[in-house]
Amino acid sequence: MDCIGQSSESMATVSSLLLLGNGGSCEDDCFPREVSPVRIGSSRNTSPLGRVGSRNTSPSRQKVIKTKPRGLDEETAATFGKAVHPDVQMEDNIWAMLPEDLMNEILARVPPFLIFRLRSVCKRWNSILQDSSFLKFHSQVPSHGPCILTFWKNSQTPQCSVFSLPLKTWYRVPFSFLPQWAFWLVGSSGGLVCFSGLDGLTFKTLVCNPLTQTWRTLPSMHYNQQRQLIMVVDRRDRSFKMIAASDIYGDKSLPTEVYDSKIDRWSLHQIMPAVNLCSSKMAYCDSRLYLETLSPLGLMMYKLDTGYWEHIPAKFPRSLLDGYLVAGTQKRLFLVGRIGLYSTLQSMRIWELDHAKIMWVEISRMPPKYFRALLRLSAERFECFGQDNLICFTSWNQGKGLLYDVDKKVWSWIAGCALQSYNTQVCFYEPRFDASIY
Repeated sequence: MDCIGQSSESMATVSSLLLLGNGGSCEDDCFPREVSPVRIGSSRNTSPLGRVGSRNTSPSRQKVIKTKPRGLDEETAATFGKAVHPDVQMEDNIWAMLPEDLMNEILARVPPFLIFRLRSVCKRWNSILQDSSFLKFHSQVPSHGPCILTFWKNSQTPQCSVFSLPLKTWYRVPFSFLPQWAFWLVGSSGGLVCFSGLDGLTFKTLVCNPLTQTWRTLPSMHYNQQRQLIMVVDRRDRSFKMIAASDIYGDKSLPTEVYDSKIDRWSLHQIMPAVNLCSSKMAYCDSRLYLETLSPLGLMMYKLDTGYWEHIPAKFPRSLLDGYLVAGTQKRLFLVGRIGLYSTLQSMRIWELDHAKIMWVEISRMPPKYFRALLRLSAERFECFGQDNLICFTSWNQGKGLLYDVDKKVWSWIAGCALQSYNTQVCFYEPRFDASIY
């Protein structure tokens, strides 16, 4: 059944979407905070109108019929709670004449994870992910907001869950479309997720879009070994680049290689100068790649536009036990790490690089109660990653993560079963239908 001009059911669904707002952060009114895995039932009409021709005087009071989303298993049941406009009547004959471009613009502002529920309304909406008009509007609307992607393997089967920070909800994303390789998570950028691993004895790199369930392998590098990789997406020209730094085993003789999706090949660049790396973690901001070094002490910076490395003599804070570089917005670069030699004196702190003075400036400390809850033992390891001035901390023995908003200076816990596995790999993720793997 065509949605445009014929189906009053889909028009009523659109009226409910308008009540969700632009971009859809419905938070507690629509989505409960608790995580309760739910098996969604058979595919039925999700329209607030039960039958064609029936009059819905208050769409927001109607309970959403639980359906099985096509492509995503929602781990939290959702209902529309409060009545936003209880006295507003939605006229079927008016909504039935909604122009198609306006319909696409409305749908483009719906949170991406909820689109899968709406695809069961009619044939037109079921094929919306292949609609160029919808994708055009989707590429122009603001981002849904940051999400946290968790990836792990259960009996060699890839598993993935995504936590939407705006919706405060976990979603299970099927990853069975990926090949059965021994691969691990590299990172995410602009809606794409990158993995690298071994197909037999051959090292390979692949990129995918979890929402569209599409993937491809990249061409082999000139020196095809396991490398430190980082992916950068440019949404303006719909392309991405992959930077391969040193060998993960410490072979510094390999030249830096950069993959450009516009020409679909790797190019060779300067070999990183002989340094003693402090960590394999890298951070990318303002077209520059940063790594920590012990000798010489400071940072190594790779400029993507020139293809050359440069040493920055920014000395680390005293008594720093372990540090992570985290990229922020607008050229901001953070250093996160523990300070203190004894367990009773340890604390977690955050510094920002002063590019003019070439020094680290402390900007925040983790409150002791959060530090003790995150790391119960002084020798425990933690993981740290960031995006858009948000920093997330995880520890393998915890079933939750700790989130810090640098701008708002707010600490908060992220709970959920997806963070409980010891081999879980985590990164920030921006869900986008228009992110192309080519």
